Amino acid sequence: MINYAVKKTYPHDTGSYTQGLIIYKGNMYEGTGLNGSSRLMMVDLNSGKAQKTHALDKEFFGEGIVILNDTIYQLTWQNKVVFVYTLHDFKKVKEFKLDTEGWGITTDGSNLLVSDGTNNIYFYEPATFRLLKTVPVQEDGYATQYLNELEYIDGFVYANQYTSPYILKIDPKDGNVVGKIDLIELWKRAKTIHPDVDVPNGIAYDEATKKIYVTGKLWPELYEIELSK
Repeated sequence: MINYAVKKTYPHDTGSYTQGLIIYKGNMYEGTGLNGSSRLMMVDLNSGKAQKTHALDKEFFGEGIVILNDTIYQLTWQNKVVFVYTLHDFKKVKEFKLDTEGWGITTDGSNLLVSDGTNNIYFYEPATFRLLKTVPVQEDGYATQYLNELEYIDGFVYANQYTSPYILKIDPKDGNVVGKIDLIELWKRAKTIHPDVDVPNGIAYDEATKKIYVTGKLWPELYEIELSK
């Protein structure tokens, strides 16, 4: 188990069913889910308020988001559609179809890595969304299901495991789980403040500051955490 310390606590909108969370060029972006409530937002970290918002049509259930080369990619769940936006104005410029459900998405700097709630991580070519390879994830030889929100940090993929308090640290080269972070205490804390909270979901990494942020669906708070070495 990877230990962590909470360095700072920030407000988070309890109306946000968090599906994707990222820091890009110093700004925080969040993608949320549920039909009729799915949004893409630029969020002020200190206040938790949305500074810029794009609402998805109500038939779409928003999922993970990632930004690569000033281009935003947003997954949808059972719609199996990927929306592509320009960074500065959230203008939709393209759509791709997925063969699987969309859950979490991140980037290793060149490819897009996608989860679909199974134990697979799919590598896609960003310009065409052509599938490059599939890496099955396992822990001690057993398939690790319910991979959800993804974040790429220093050569490893960190994945929220849906329904559990765990963030899994995954080696994307072979799919092996090499560590776990247990967010159960933060989940309990969030629930005491706002009883309607759902599962932990949302991992953001600021490459410039090396800070890591975590939250959950409908959580009242977002936490900067520092992982033990």
